[in-house]
Formats: sequence, C-alpha cells, structure tokens
Amino acid sequence: MKRKKKNVTSVQKTPERIPMKQRYQADADFGLTAEQVKEYRAHGWDNRSVAPPSKSVSDIVKSNVLTYFNLIFLLLSVILFLVGAYRDMSFLPIIIANSLIGIVQELSAKKTLDNLTVLNAPKATVVRNGKTKTIAAERLVLDDIVIFSAGAQIPADAKVIKGSVKVNESLLTGESDEIVKNPGDSLMSGSFIVSGSCHARLEKIGEDSYVNKLTMEAKAARVGEQSEMIRSIDKIVLIAGISIVPIGLILFYQGYWIQQNSMKESVTSMVAAVIGMIPEGLYLLSSVTLAVSAARLAMKKVLVHDMKCIETLARVDVLCVDKTGTITENKMLVQDVITLEPYENDKSIPPIEELLSNFAEAQEADNITMEAMKERFTTPGADPVVDVTGFSSAYKYSSATFNSGSYVLGAPEFILRGDYDTYREQIEAQGKLGYRVLVFGKYPAKPDGGKLVGTVTPYALVIVANKIRNDAKKTFQYFHRQGVEVKVISGDNPVTVSEVAKQAGIANADLYVDASTLKTEEDIDEAMKKYVVFGRVTPNQKRAFVQALKKQKHTVAMTGDGVNDVLALKDADCSVAMAAGSDAAAQAAQIVLLDNDFAHMPQIVGEGRQVVNNLERSGSLFLVKNIFSLLLSLFSIFVAMSYPLRPSQISLISAFTIGLPGFLNSQIPNRDRITGNFLHNIIRRAIPAALTDFIVIASLVIFGEVFAVSSKDISTASAILMAIVGFMILYHIMKPMNKIKWGIWGICLAGMLFCLAFMHSFFGITGMSMRCIMLFVVFSITTEPILRYLIKLQHLAGRGMHRLADALKGTRKALLDSYDEV
Repeated sequence: MKRKKKNVTSVQKTPERIPMKQRYQADADFGLTAEQVKEYRAHGWDNRSVAPPSKSVSDIVKSNVLTYFNLIFLLLSVILFLVGAYRDMSFLPIIIANSLIGIVQELSAKKTLDNLTVLNAPKATVVRNGKTKTIAAERLVLDDIVIFSAGAQIPADAKVIKGSVKVNESLLTGESDEIVKNPGDSLMSGSFIVSGSCHARLEKIGEDSYVNKLTMEAKAARVGEQSEMIRSIDKIVLIAGISIVPIGLILFYQGYWIQQNSMKESVTSMVAAVIGMIPEGLYLLSSVTLAVSAARLAMKKVLVHDMKCIETLARVDVLCVDKTGTITENKMLVQDVITLEPYENDKSIPPIEELLSNFAEAQEADNITMEAMKERFTTPGADPVVDVTGFSSAYKYSSATFNSGSYVLGAPEFILRGDYDTYREQIEAQGKLGYRVLVFGKYPAKPDGGKLVGTVTPYALVIVANKIRNDAKKTFQYFHRQGVEVKVISGDNPVTVSEVAKQAGIANADLYVDASTLKTEEDIDEAMKKYVVFGRVTPNQKRAFVQALKKQKHTVAMTGDGVNDVLALKDADCSVAMAAGSDAAAQAAQIVLLDNDFAHMPQIVGEGRQVVNNLERSGSLFLVKNIFSLLLSLFSIFVAMSYPLRPSQISLISAFTIGLPGFLNSQIPNRDRITGNFLHNIIRRAIPAALTDFIVIASLVIFGEVFAVSSKDISTASAILMAIVGFMILYHIMKPMNKIKWGIWGICLAGMLFCLAFMHSFFGITGMSMRCIMLFVVFSITTEPILRYLIKLQHLAGRGMHRLADALKGTRKALLDSYDEV
C-alpha cells in the first residue's frame, strides 16, 4: 500500500516497526541505495520524532473546547434548558464564538509557524547512492551514512566509521569537555560537533535514541514553567474555578429553600452569579494574543519556538550578547599579518605566506576564522601534512603537523602564556583598533588538541576583524533608552571586544575584564555587577555568567549562534539564536532570527510589551466583572436576597464592556516599559470599578426593597448601571485616548445601545417603573464621583504604602548600622 506524503509538521504517529530481515552495512563513501532506504522506511525505521514540533489541530481544538469553564457553561446551559429559561442561555453563543475565535487564531498562527519551522528544521548531510545531499533530520533512516561537521547537532545515535571529530556531550552529561571521537567510537544523539568532520553510521534512531528527550531539553521547552503573566492568570482561574461551585450551591439553596423562589428564578439567579465570577475570556485572550504575536513575528522572519518567551523578553533587564554574529557580521576577513622577531631573525624559515597557506589548507573550514584564513592564504608549499587538530574552544587554538614540524594558531594568551608580556604592547595596540589578534607559531611537540605545555616560538600575528553590523548602534541605543543593560560575552581578547563594543554604541564598553582571571563564583558575581565587556570567556563561564545574573534577580536574555553558546542559551530566561549559526544553538534557543538580523530585537521586545501591557488593561476589564460578581454574591448570601442580575444581562454587558474591547485593545501597539507585577497591576486597576459596581448596585437593591420596586425593574436598572460603570472604567483603562481608542470605545457603546434599543427583550431588559427610574437616575449620577474618589483613595493608599516601605527600609538600615557599630 502506498503511503501518503505528509507535511513534516503535522502530527504523525510513529508507524509500528517491523523487524528488518537484513541490516545493510553501507560503504562510508557510497551509503545506502534508494531501494534500501525505501525498505527501511516501509518497515518504520526512520528518524521521525515521537513528539510533534507544534500543537496538532486536534490539540488546539481540545484546548479551546474541552476546558473546565466550558464544562461549567455546558452544565449551566443544561440546567437552564431543563427549567425552561431559554432566553437566559444567551451566553452560550458568546462562549461558542470565543472558542471558535481561539481555534481560528491558533490554527492561523500554527500554519505560519509550521511553515517557518519546516524551513528551520534540523537538517543532516547524508550519503546515498554515492552522492551527498542535505535532508531533514527526520527523513534519515537506520544505517544511513551521515557526514557530521562542526556546529552540527547529532540527530540520532551513531558510530564513527571515517574521520575524527571533537564532540561536546554536555546535553547528555552536563559536562562541556570536548571528547575526541575516532572510527569505532559512538556519537550520542543530542550532542554536537565542536570541530572536525566525520562519516558516521546511524545505529539507533527515532524512539530508540535519546533524541526526543534531548531535543525537548535543547529547545528549552521548560515543561511546566510559565511566564509571570500566565502564572497570574492561572491563579485567577484557579481561585474562580474553586469558588464558583460552593457559592453557586449556596445561592441556589438560599433562593429555592429559604426565599421560596421558583425553581426557574432560583436557577437563573444562581447562573447569573456564577457566570459573573467566571473569567472565561481572560485565558482565551492571553492565548490568542500570544499566538497572534508569534504569527506577526513570523512575518518578520522571527521563529518563536516557545510563545511564553515573547512576554519574558519584554521583561528582560540584562541582555547578554556575543561579539561575532550579534554586534558584528558573521564573517571575518584577514586584515594583516605582522611578523615577529623570532621569525625575522631566522632566515631558514619559509615565507610566512607559505606557512600560513599550508596551515589553512590542512584545516577544515569549520569556523569563520578558518574560512577567512583559507580565503586569504592560498599559496601552500610542498610540505605534507601529518596530523591536524581542529579549533578547541576550551584551549583556544588549532594545530597542524607537517614533515617540517608542528604549528599552532590561536588566542595570544593561550599560545604565548608566560611570554605574553613580551608581545603585549603589539597585541593590545591592534586590539584597541577593534581587531582580533591570533598568534601563529611553531610548537616543539605534536599537539593533541589538549592544553599546550611546551613553549611556542611565535612567528606572526594574524590580524582579523568582523564588520560591525550597520544597525548595531541603533539597536543598542534602543536597549539603553529602555533601561536594559547589555553585557558583551566573547571568547576574544577583552581589549578588542571593548573597542568593538564602543564602536557599536554600547554604554560603558570601556569597563572590561579578562574572564580567565575570574576563578571563583564570588569573582564572577562581583564581575557581573561591575563590568560590561567580558573577554576570553569559556563555554562553562558563559553559563556561569547567566546563572550569576539570575541569582542577582535579573531577567536575562542571551543571544548566540555558536556551539559554545548552547549551555548559556539553555539557562537564560529568554534565548535568541541566529539561523546562520550552529544547529545546536538554533535548537536550544526559544527565538530564532531566520534572516540573522539582530535589528529585529527591538521589534520582538515591542511585541512582548504590547502583549503584556495590553493584557494588563484587558485583564482588568475581566476582573471588574469577576470581583464585582463575587462581592455581590457574598452580599446576597449575607443579606439573604436574590442575585439581582440575569445571565442574559451579564452576557450583554460582558460582550461590549469586556470581551470586544478587551480583544481590540490587545492589538493596539504599546511599547511602554513593563513595570510592576502583572497580577498586582490588573487587580489594582480593577478594584475601583468593581467596588463602584458593587456599591451602586447593592445600594439600588436595598433601596428597591425599601420602596417596593419589582425585582424585574431592579434587574434592568442594575444591568444598565453596570454597563455605565463598565464604559467609565473602559475609558480610564484605555487612557491616554487617541483616535483608535476612541473608535473602539465608540463602537462598543454603539453596539450596547443597539442591543438595548432593538434586542432588549432577548437580553432580559424590560421597561422600568417611574419609581425605579428615579432610583436609577440618582445612582447613575453617583457612579462617576464614587469611581473618581475610589481611584484617588487607591492612589493615596499606594503612596502611603510606599512611604511606609521606605520608612521600614530606613529603620532596618539604621538598626544594622547601629549593630555594626556595636
């Protein structure tokens, strides 16, 4: 039976595997044949992941439909149907519409993100039929011959059959040591190649390998971890979800058994109270808004692996960046070669150009420095190469051994060591110009890629440089204005990095330190507080720097594109990678800049701020109804009265003072800095309006009892009063007003007036008696001053709390000072 071709981003069940009658041990240079690949696939032995790259269509539908509150709404609808209160089921279409909007928006975002995920999916170079080609990693099959080179993440467990590589297995072991892998050695999925190149045969793939667990870790999915906004919303939903059941049961018991109301009246009263306490749209709105933001960023070639990081990046106060690929373009050029005294004094040495050409020819072009060397030095001599070690990020050098001897090229401090001071002036003079300096020299023994022990005879300084990105200065100035501190973390010479950072407009770039002098955790903690530029940073130190900043209560973003950045990317609150960098970095990061343009960062921060700031405003609208309904429900229980509002009225008010304006507000550009705690902010904004609603409606009900106004009249008057307060708080929350905001406010008001005029019977809005109208007018007039004075009182209370907190801090400091003196 012919299998249908499926999109790689769709949910795919791993086919049941059928044991192979024969395993094929293909030649390293020829690989499997097309027929053998087809046979492996037919038996289910491909490298397809058991975990889908994104939520499936069914997952999206379930997450929007099968919710706790939708279950509550369904039960309430059934109860209303059974008692014949059909008109009061008007909330049902709104709930269905909310779910449909959520499904449509998430599906749209999924389509956009999945298309980009396909473009950015992990790829592998495979040998088949004697030809090499690049395919998606999940299209690999068992026993495929795969070529791995520096920066590649290993997608399945394999065994080296040709060549030699250095591998970082930190994603498996937590240790960043570079392990040399030769023919016969195993390569574990999830680890990545640091240097070298090899052919390897896949031994375990798909569900049999570690790749599924490691990919989830490398992508920093952080299962169970939520952003502050989502955590706050979860708390609100949890509290509401728990409280509505006992309060609803008590209200029904009180209405039916104590007040002797009819079953229909008792049920509708209880349902109205419960609906008012349910924040049904808040969680939906946050999910939809994040999905829409991710889709907007996707249009700008920004791939978001984890939507929560959009908010996290907006809260970042420290941004850690590498020099190469972030401040500068991810390409190097050799600017100059400066010969040194030992070379100039020995006339028997071949021309420096020949030596450097020999060295460059022997090396793999597995990093941008070596690419620049190969481009610049193209006249090798006839000195046969004996052995080569690729660049070691731990020891900062690469080597090549010829018949004539061994040569090394790398960072001056690591090559020269004790002799560094002899050449310090020359090296740092170039560094101050923004150049990176490499030392080329002869080594007395054959290097093994480990720490150099013997004395290197330096022959020349190779001067290389990256071009600073055109928009780097503008981007860093933006972060400076926004109060985000930038830390430059690089493996290069700190003097060089400092100069480049100055040219890029990074504030306080003259505060630099050589990270090799930071030996203890205390050294690192102090350095992170004091310095801006860090040079000669090792992979473990990058991770330690991020951890130190987080320990100091900073929200940290890390950008990177190399294999050495993976550990720090995994630990940062928000991680950003360049697509042109290593597969390992792209998979470990939460955000990938597909066009490698760091200038997108302000746009990403802006998206996050728009999400959080607008959801704070919109969330306050939802909480006004929830807090008011909770207070009025408790008041109704306390004074033994029926809840005055009807479910259909709550639905009408929610639609035009909460749901519609909440969603429209969430899409308005808002780049203001985020301040304070999300939950505290939305509660603070909601309380004055909720109290105003409660005071005027509770008072109206009491006066209605005194003046013998019918419950229907009180219900209508309460609904309209609640709508008036709703539009007042909508105005306050949306300030400062502009044409767009006035337009939203006007559309919502017009919709409300239309329903009151032409659909009043559907929403349970009836005519009012003259006595009720008089009470309504009185309490309508009082709404504005009550709301205004409650807001003022809240501001005064807030200032008082700040003063009290400052006084307590001062008292504590004085006591500590007195204690120190004693």
